[in-house]
Amino acid sequence: MAGRFVQRPTRTTVRGGDVVVPGGVPRQGVAPGRRRAWTPEGPLDLGLVLGPLRRGPGDPTFRATPDGSVWRASRTPVGAGTLRVAMRGGVVEAEAWGPGAEWLLDRMPSMLGALDEPEIFAPRHRIVAMAWRRRPGLRLTRTGLVLESLIPSVLEQKVTTDEAYRAWRLLVRKYGEPAPGAVPPGMFVMPTAREWALIPSWEWHRAGVDNKRASTILRAVRVAGRLEEAVEMSPDDARARWELVAGIGPWTSAETVQRSHGAADAVTVGDLHLPGIVGFALAGDRDADDAVMLSLLEPYAGQRHRAARLILLSGRVPGRRTPKMPRGDIGRL
Repeated sequence: MAGRFVQRPTRTTVRGGDVVVPGGVPRQGVAPGRRRAWTPEGPLDLGLVLGPLRRGPGDPTFRATPDGSVWRASRTPVGAGTLRVAMRGGVVEAEAWGPGAEWLLDRMPSMLGALDEPEIFAPRHRIVAMAWRRRPGLRLTRTGLVLESLIPSVLEQKVTTDEAYRAWRLLVRKYGEPAPGAVPPGMFVMPTAREWALIPSWEWHRAGVDNKRASTILRAVRVAGRLEEAVEMSPDDARARWELVAGIGPWTSAETVQRSHGAADAVTVGDLHLPGIVGFALAGDRDADDAVMLSLLEPYAGQRHRAARLILLSGRVPGRRTPKMPRGDIGRL
């Protein structure tokens, strides 16, 4: 994000979506775009809702500014667009620029959780209930876009988050386009599907992306239209379509559908840390595997992703037993 975070981002805060949206002096001198206002029903925390869309503190498609605004640069079906949202007295004020401005404004309420149903959630554990009470503004985002979540999820496969964030940052800055509008410095819209397909092999290597992940992305962008069509499907049917692409498995499809569809039940399996975090929080079992995690989350059937988000936001995670995995950089080889 632009400027500084109040706290240093960690895997827990990033995965949990706990993004700090600081207060401060309103931004001055921003050229006007198309505007819209929306009044949410109930509390809304922009940082919690939009936090999962941010891919690291240097994500060129996402900024949170000192005036309390959150900025997103997106590749919509009708072109590039930038959206700024801010809460003012319980009302969301939105402003957008670029060819995709109207598209973003039309879908702004669903992006901020208007289609989510947090009221049907029923906590079954004390730690989940406490996190739920402390985070009343948590809603699940629904972007209606696939590639902008699928590609960075592929980049995160089996590497450290630092490596994945670096690759996303370098590739978007080099092959994307400057975000439209009077945006904070350094904001870019991710490349089009064709532009992803034309990235030379050595540039993937320089960004630290191995051939397996690069090939998965290239296969995905060749059928980008079919993948994007899945936003009109149910989460399960969408995941089934995406997983037809070699290299996209349950972990990647879950990470994508959580953002594109706001899928409340799409718990992530195959993650290195999440089973241990859930197991430790709910049963004191830091060595839990996917089967144990799914068993513990069974009381939340239909809302397992929301329960996992609340567990991550609770801050109850097991302490490290080994040093942090060192960051690799195949680009230096």
